[in-house]
Amino acid sequence: MLKGIPDIISPELLKILDEMGHGDDLVIGDSNFPAASNAKRLVRADGHGVPELLDAILSLFPLDTFVEKPVSLMQVVKGGPTVPEIQERIRGVVRKHDPRGDLAVTSIERFEFYEKARQAYAIVATTEPGAYGCMIIKKGVIH
Repeated sequence: MLKGIPDIISPELLKILDEMGHGDDLVIGDSNFPAASNAKRLVRADGHGVPELLDAILSLFPLDTFVEKPVSLMQVVKGGPTVPEIQERIRGVVRKHDPRGDLAVTSIERFEFYEKARQAYAIVATTEPGAYGCMIIKKGVIH
């Protein structure tokens, strides 16, 4: 048992977060994201939503300050909701942990997102039901 580690962070996820270096990407996928077929390293976070897990991760994990937009959300496909509620909740978590707030967040086209996800250090699969709840975060440096 360790002090200060959020309960939502499993031992496997803690190990992955610790192994990652500056500039490595971590994908947090919603329940519809094809995590297993795209992951170099897969961590299951069943029973957890993306905003809650992101909040716990960002309490341990600095976002990269050497890139303008260290948080990438999946862009809504034409005809979908304008701004999915889940993405607003994700932005709120980023604002809580990073002084750049919304300026640290960008959206990327769905298939470009999948390509970037395949190159990520690891993918965390959640059971988040909110559509477009997928994101990629870039690890920064601990000062």
